[in-house]
Amino acid sequence: MRIALVVSNYHDFVTDRLQAGALAALSAAGVEAAAVTVLHVPGAFEIPFAARKAAETGRFAAIVCLGCLIKGATPHFDFIASAVAHGLTDAAGATGVPMAFGVLTTNSVEEALERAGEGSANKGWEAATAALQMAELAARFKT
Repeated sequence: MRIALVVSNYHDFVTDRLQAGALAALSAAGVEAAAVTVLHVPGAFEIPFAARKAAETGRFAAIVCLGCLIKGATPHFDFIASAVAHGLTDAAGATGVPMAFGVLTTNSVEEALERAGEGSANKGWEAATAALQMAELAARFKT
């Protein structure tokens, strides 16, 4: 089973930890490193585009999407969070490839770091686990 990770470079002090958690979860589930492709994008807004393009290749059973949005003083956070969520929902529906939402939406750096902790407390781990479960479900419906 081939899996793609789409990882935002913005707030990389958090997203690097999410990526590590996702890779650890995939490894623990028996997915070989050679079966994982990591795609980096500038920020969370670019995640849906890259995820859709990866899905359209037909090479991946699922896409794990990882990013970090930290609320600021302007409504920018809300617009980006909504666009990413809707973009991934649309991309998954259009391509039939499961996309796991591992994009943190937090109020502070501290909250983000808590959610990018060790083991299963890491939201990257959670997203990768969800992606594998959904890939297995999707495979049951292939003809």
